[in-house]
Amino acid sequence: MDIATISGLVLALTVIVVALILDGGSPAELFAAPAAIILIFGGSLGATIITSPLSLVLKLPKFIAQAFTVRKFDSKGTIDLLSKLADKARREGLLALEDDSKKIEDKFLQKGISMVVDGIDPEQVSAILETTVAQMRARHKHAMGFFTAAGAFAPTFGIIGTVMGLISVLKQLDNPGALGEAIASAFLATLWGLLTANLIYLPIAGKLKIKDEEEARDRYMQMEGILAIQAGENPRIVRDKLNAYLPPSEAKGEEEAGDKKVPAGNAERAKA
Repeated sequence: MDIATISGLVLALTVIVVALILDGGSPAELFAAPAAIILIFGGSLGATIITSPLSLVLKLPKFIAQAFTVRKFDSKGTIDLLSKLADKARREGLLALEDDSKKIEDKFLQKGISMVVDGIDPEQVSAILETTVAQMRARHKHAMGFFTAAGAFAPTFGIIGTVMGLISVLKQLDNPGALGEAIASAFLATLWGLLTANLIYLPIAGKLKIKDEEEARDRYMQMEGILAIQAGENPRIVRDKLNAYLPPSEAKGEEEAGDKKVPAGNAERAKA
């Protein structure tokens, strides 16, 4: 589970409940108008579904799960693997990587190494991998757009709910004793509209954007390594290139590890 997502959600809910209690209210009051809750969730999701293709709507549970889970990507392990493949390619040739490519679990990386082994032109390899990343980001963008749109619709449906509630209030002007509760219920719709937009929809969209940027960075790092291997670059240079994609603290440790792992012969060639 993504601790940051869970912690942020728990903190926000806690603050809301505490603030409500300090104002003399009760958390149960948030659920005093179930019709408003149904209107906000149903209306905002329904309006957003209208703007989205069915294929995207069917994948919503997957996208929501991504916001609450940590994507496992071993950047250091990938750098080690690409550095080793670069060393082997320089010593034995690109064809020697055929067996290694079949053992790679990452489909994107496996595809890139396989194209290099097959002798595909570097420009074509780059173009194919670039297109793969672009299509991946386009799918992610659609998911982010869905939750962003829902975050825009929710407050509007909150206002609609409040207006509907006030219409009901106006019908009870001859009963002053019931006006207070009716007005409070009406404004609960606005509250739920703002809560769902700023506590659910927009935060999920923001989290998906961060995960998209992280995955794109990882893919570009892999692509950089694949093209460097195809160009026959020194393993040390390959490692240095890929370390540039890591945070400074991680890159420093990776460089120190690389100094120990690069064979003596390769280290001498790097210095030369």
